[in-house]
Amino acid sequence: MSDLRIFSYLPNPRIWKATIAARLCGVDVEVRGSSPKELQSWLWDFDAHPLSGSELARSADNKTGKVGFTGTLHKTDAFMEAHPFGTVPAAFSPDGKTGIFESNSIMRAVARLGEKRVPLYGRDSYEAARVDSFLDASLVFARDAQIYLLSLISGKVSPEIHSRMRDGFKVYMGGINQALSPEREFIVGESLTLADICFAAELALFFNEKARKGELLKKNLETILHDGVESEYPLAFAHFARLSKHASFAPDMEPYLKKIELSRTTHPGR
Repeated sequence: MSDLRIFSYLPNPRIWKATIAARLCGVDVEVRGSSPKELQSWLWDFDAHPLSGSELARSADNKTGKVGFTGTLHKTDAFMEAHPFGTVPAAFSPDGKTGIFESNSIMRAVARLGEKRVPLYGRDSYEAARVDSFLDASLVFARDAQIYLLSLISGKVSPEIHSRMRDGFKVYMGGINQALSPEREFIVGESLTLADICFAAELALFFNEKARKGELLKKNLETILHDGVESEYPLAFAHFARLSKHASFAPDMEPYLKKIELSRTTHPGR
């Protein structure tokens, strides 16, 4: 039996926070899920699984999808008890009774489960609090990024959404770049922590902008990840590049980033 089970749409860079942490500290994490479209025919539960046609027809666990989902979703009462906001990624304790929601909290759970092997949450209370500071800052960036990327996917990006994201990107990346100055190897302390993991996952997710350049061109908006952006935040992007090749990060990050790059070069005007 796994130490933690996660149900989510896939691929989802935000659950990498947990899977990367799990590889680093030896925690057994099970991931269940499928594409966002296919999750509409799944039972949202600790025992999440795709429903057959007959099961869908008689399902009494119907809920209306909200952010990122439309139409009817099939969430059990037990799922809603464990996850009162009804969102994914949704993590569960091995007995399915305790729900853990929000990707940063799921990552923290993995770190606590493996803290005796690798101290990903810092080496003392002060480092742990500093890690939390970066995780809290990432939430602001992540919220703006979600709104922005969904608007690109739907073709509804506006100058206002773009401007807010551009400013949020500058604040977040500027802070990460400063934290790594002058030549620090990690964001917090002298070893890899949850702050590094969270940064890598959130920036990888934001790379989806590269595959949606066409939507910005239609609105006469510039890409935030423009050709010269790495020179503006050299330490942050160099850190991201190093992390993407790390043995515990690469299984998630490399295929995802390669797919985005392939999409960008194959469909440059999309």
